Amino acid sequence: MRNARLMASVAAASLLSSAVALADADPKIQRLWKAQCAACHGQTGKGDTDKGKQLKVNDMTTAAFQGKTDDDFKKAIATGVKWEAGDMPAFKDLTPDQVNGLVKLIRSFKK
Repeated sequence: MRNARLMASVAAASLLSSAVALADADPKIQRLWKAQCAACHGQTGKGDTDKGKQLKVNDMTTAAFQGKTDDDFKKAIATGVKWEAGDMPAFKDLTPDQVNGLVKLIRSFKK
């Protein structure tokens, strides 16, 4: 019983910290994330949406994903990403400030 409570507490803390990360983001970046990214990557970057699971989207909260450079993220946003399950489109119409804001938000998802 204690283990179940502990696991529930840890899960709740994890969700809360991810929700706080999005809440701390610039409101314009939040709207951009929700409009362009969240359908696949989820609100918290875990890729836990139906579409994200279908496309096998990486969990942005993991150390492996967070080990990428900011330039890696910027390139993925600007040019898109191709992989077996599907492709992430390029978002060429974003301003440098929007891209930097998205990278900052992605960094805030780390565990």
